[in-house]
Amino acid sequence: MSPMLAGWLADAILAAHVAIVAFVVAGALGILVGGPLGWRWVRHRGFRIAHLALMVLIAAQAWLGRLCPLTVWEQALRNRAGQATYDASFIQHWLSRLIFFEAPWWIFVAAYSAFAVLLAACWWRWPPRPRRAGTNDADRPKAKKP
Repeated sequence: MSPMLAGWLADAILAAHVAIVAFVVAGALGILVGGPLGWRWVRHRGFRIAHLALMVLIAAQAWLGRLCPLTVWEQALRNRAGQATYDASFIQHWLSRLIFFEAPWWIFVAAYSAFAVLLAACWWRWPPRPRRAGTNDADRPKAKKP
């Protein structure tokens, strides 16, 4: 693999990492605001399962002292590209500043754990709605073309 390709792949992984963080944070805000306001999408079972499972996985990695696999993969690609970690390209520089900062490890463990507990409490307070029979896309009538 060429160093240029490795650098681009590392930037793509960082962008995906930022998207996952945005999904977790924005999803939590959506649940906390939309739950009391009765927004239907925040009670979608698939969304809630994916959201809570992702946060539990993140918290478990922190408790086990493991780095996120995306971080490990990105750093390996940056090394292959001959780039310094989080100091090589515009995308990498600015996106990494959004999700990485210096703090003792226990701060991350506590924050991830508290966030997972918050999401579990949201699950209890605004539980996802069960799927109703006939809500399948195949069961919905097709929209007529104009």
